[in-house]
Amino acid sequence: MNDVLERLGSESGRSAEYEALLAAGPDGLAGALTSPGRPLWARELAAYRLGMAGDRRAFEALVLLLNHRDPPRCEAAAQALAVLGDPRTARAAAALATNELRTAYALHPVRLLTALRAPESAPALIRTLSRLLVPHDPYWRVALACVEGLGALADPRAREVLTRAQSHPRLAVAATEALRALPAPGGAGSG
Repeated sequence: MNDVLERLGSESGRSAEYEALLAAGPDGLAGALTSPGRPLWARELAAYRLGMAGDRRAFEALVLLLNHRDPPRCEAAAQALAVLGDPRTARAAAALATNELRTAYALHPVRLLTALRAPESAPALIRTLSRLLVPHDPYWRVALACVEGLGALADPRAREVLTRAQSHPRLAVAATEALRALPAPGGAGSG
């Protein structure tokens, strides 16, 4: 949390508005999300603090930030969404992770899906990884996060895509590890 607050403090120039948002209560933070003319750092600070406090009024703003082009904003949003506990989070993260037009920004949604361990998690990671298993795909880091996530989830439905991932040099070691984490074919837990 301190890294996020430090980054936002720097962006704000440690302004009076920044200090006010640090001291604001939930209603003040929610107001900052909807009031016009607020800078991005102020909206992020308000959404992050609300999310970390479990206040669902932050959900929409955090999902927008999860899809931002700036990785630190995405990472902070993913942290807050994981804490927030809103039942819509997994569906939103799955939509972002599987959106072919936004693959460059899918790393944090993929990691969030792994952390959530929701019913949507494994299918979204399988779908995303499947389309990234083409020669010279530039999003190998997203593919690697999918492989690692599928290993952590140990969902037997991932066996086929993880087997295919073994033939990709940047994914081979992680895919082999992920396959080891899966239940034995036909064994308990497979479905």
